Amino acid sequence: MKKYTYTDKKDTRSGFGAGLLEAGKRNPNVVALCADLVGSLKMDAFIKEFPERFQQIGIAEANMIGIAAGMTIGGKVPFTGTFANFSTGRVYDQIRQSVAYSDKNVKICASHAGLTLGEDGATHQILEDIGLMKMLPGMTVINPCDYNQTKAATIAIAEHHGPVYLRFGRPVVPIFTDADQKFEIGKAWVVNEGVDVSIFATGHLVWEAIKAGEKLAEMGIDAEIINIHTIKPLDEEAILKSVAKTRCVVSAEEHNRLGGLGDSIAQVLIKHDPVPMEYVAVNDSFGESGTPDQLMKKYGLDDENIIKAVQKVLQRKGK
Repeated sequence: MKKYTYTDKKDTRSGFGAGLLEAGKRNPNVVALCADLVGSLKMDAFIKEFPERFQQIGIAEANMIGIAAGMTIGGKVPFTGTFANFSTGRVYDQIRQSVAYSDKNVKICASHAGLTLGEDGATHQILEDIGLMKMLPGMTVINPCDYNQTKAATIAIAEHHGPVYLRFGRPVVPIFTDADQKFEIGKAWVVNEGVDVSIFATGHLVWEAIKAGEKLAEMGIDAEIINIHTIKPLDEEAILKSVAKTRCVVSAEEHNRLGGLGDSIAQVLIKHDPVPMEYVAVNDSFGESGTPDQLMKKYGLDDENIIKAVQKVLQRKGK
């Protein structure tokens, strides 16, 4: 198992803020809109540098999406910012009609996704957003794993033409990817090569998969770990190449089991190469209030549950 270490922890939302500033420096058409959550979205540095390129819309998320769609007609590249719940569920009609259907170049940037929003509870912890967004034709869906990858993804989507959903989070997590990385939309990253089982992880679960891989190695299990940061378009080639070696799969995500990364992978497998598969995800339920660590453990989204899923799928493979 390849060893990954870290010297610092940061929240992925701060990676978005840093990436937005850099994207703004590179492209004068990059603009930002926010629904009264500038501090939470870490947009302060962009606003300080480019005050004339920022619009505070207030608590009017549907209006924000409509304004952003209109701004693209004049050649602007708008980045909208609010919590994931308000970025998707609250404004789904506006996204579908004004952005996706008309192929507008809007970047929908969503913080505080998943259970790790923590104490704010189930009303704010959206676990269906990946499913909602990946079902929209033409929508790119990205869920990076740490500060550096989120920064790189933010810069990359500014250069990509078309609607994008960028998902990130609130808690501080280890920084373990390269600071100078080039982010390729739709290209999976092989974190560790292995032959016994394929672990496909996204977002905060990538670090949990790495921790699980180290423990599995001590148990004599050689896990291939792949970071699926782009859920749509999905890197089917990377998935099938890995599965051809390992012949079994575990998917890991901070999202509902229904409609998330695991379902996308299962569709690829059932079409091309059916093998045993297990899910590490929230099992069709809402969240609740608690610390991020408490919630991740209770809902089975940690390294220990990835290990259990690996052991289960290896048993199925051996039958």
